[in-house]
Amino acid sequence: MNFVQFLAIVRARYKVALGVFAGVVLLALALSLLLPKSYTASASVVVDSSKPDPLAAVLYAGGINPAMVATQIDVIQSDRVAFKVVRNLRLTENPQIREQWQSATDGEGSIEQWLSTVFQKSLDVRPSRESNVITVAYKAPDPKFASALANAFVQAYLETNVEMRVEPARLYSSFFEQRSKEARDALEKAQSRVSEFQKEKGIIATDERLDVENARLSELSSQYVGLQSLASDSGSRQTAARGAGADRMQEVLNNPLIAGLKADQARLEARLQELSARLGDKNPQVIETRANVAELKSRIDSETKKVSSSLGIANTINQQRAGEIKANLEAQRNKVLQMKAVRDEGAVLVRDVENAQRTYDQIMQRLNQATLESLATQSNVSVLSQAVAPVEPTSPRLVLNMIVALFLGTLLAVAIVVAMEMLDRRVRSAEDVAQAVALPIIGVLPSPNARRLFRKAAKANLMQQRLLGRMSDAGKTA
Repeated sequence: MNFVQFLAIVRARYKVALGVFAGVVLLALALSLLLPKSYTASASVVVDSSKPDPLAAVLYAGGINPAMVATQIDVIQSDRVAFKVVRNLRLTENPQIREQWQSATDGEGSIEQWLSTVFQKSLDVRPSRESNVITVAYKAPDPKFASALANAFVQAYLETNVEMRVEPARLYSSFFEQRSKEARDALEKAQSRVSEFQKEKGIIATDERLDVENARLSELSSQYVGLQSLASDSGSRQTAARGAGADRMQEVLNNPLIAGLKADQARLEARLQELSARLGDKNPQVIETRANVAELKSRIDSETKKVSSSLGIANTINQQRAGEIKANLEAQRNKVLQMKAVRDEGAVLVRDVENAQRTYDQIMQRLNQATLESLATQSNVSVLSQAVAPVEPTSPRLVLNMIVALFLGTLLAVAIVVAMEMLDRRVRSAEDVAQAVALPIIGVLPSPNARRLFRKAAKANLMQQRLLGRMSDAGKTA
C-alpha cells in the first residue's frame, strides 16, 4: 500500500474516520468538563545530613545519601505517619467520615486504617534530584483540604522522626537507670569491704605508715651492722687481753692509773739499783724498796686485769646489744612484710572500689546522655515550605487532554479505517486494478461526481496510467 492508495482509502471511508476522530475528541472534552476538579498542594522538607547531633556531638555522614533519602520517603508513606495524621486531625470524631466508613466497609476493620489507606492513595512523595529535599504532595477535590493534608503529613512526619529518636533513647535510659542502681550497689559494697578491712587491720594511712616502718627497718639494719662491727672489735680485744700481751693493749697503755704506777715502778726500780749498788742487797732500804717495787707490780697486774675484764664486759654488752638489735630487726622486717601483705590485700580492695567507681561513672554518663536524648524535641529534618491552597486545579487539564485527544483520535481513526479496508478490500485506484489483473491500464475515466479536492490526484493517476499504457504499447510493437 502506497501513499496514493492510503489517501484513496481515507477518502472512501472519511465519514468513519471523521466519526471516530470526533467521538474521541468529544469524549475527551466531555470527560475534561464533567470530571471533578482535583487540586494538588505540595510541601517540602529538607533532611540535613551535615547537621551535628547537639547531644552526642557526632556528625552524620556528609553529602547526599540516597539510601537515607529513600528511607525518609518510606517513613513518610508509612502507616505510622498516616495514623498520626488521622489522630492529629481528629477525623475519627467526624460523623460524616464515620458514615463514609460505614458505607464503604460495612463497619469492618478500623476507621483509622481505612482513613490512612485512603490518604496514602492520594499522597505523592518525591525526592528532589541531587539534593536532600523531599516534596510531599496531596491531591484532593478541595484545595484547602489538600493543603491541610499535605501540611498534616509533614507535621506527622516530623513528630514521627523525633519519636524514632526519642523512643530508643527512653529505652536506653531505663536500661542504664537499672544498671546504675546495680553499679551503685556494687560500689557501696566495695567501699564497705575496704572500710571493714581498714578497721580490722587498724589502717589509717597505709603508705605513710609503711614509709615510717621502712625507715625504721633501715635504721635498725644500720645499727645492727654497726654493733656487729663493734662486737667483733671488742671480742678481738678481749681475746688479746686474755693472752700474754695484755699489758701492751691500747686500753692498758692509755690507762692513766697504770701509766702512773708504771712510772712509779720505774723510779723505784732505778732507786733500787742505785741503793743496791751503793748499799748492797742486805740493806734494809734496798729490801724495802724491793718490796715497794713488787707491790707496784702487783698493783699494775691487778689494774691490768681490771682493764682486761672491762673489755670482756664491753664485749658482752656489745654482743647483747647486737642480739637485741638483731631481734628488733627481725621483728621489724616481719612487721614490714606483714604490712606489705596487708597493703597488697587492701590494694586489691581499693582497685575493686576504683573499678566499681569507674563503671558507675560511665553508666551515669550514658544515663545522662540517654536522658537528654529522650527529652529532645528536634531532629535533622526541617520544613522547607508549607503547603498553601492551590488556585488552579491540577486535573483535569483541558488543553493537555484536548491535545492528547487530537493525537489519539487521529491515530485511532486511521487505524480503524485501515482495519476496515483490510477486512473489506475494494478497488480504490488504478494501481489496485493493475495489481489485481496483472495487466497494463490503457486509460482512466474520472467520475463526473468527483470533488475538486481530489481532481489533482485523479489527473496525476490518469497521466500515470496513460504513461504506463503507452509504454506497454511500445513494448508490444517492438
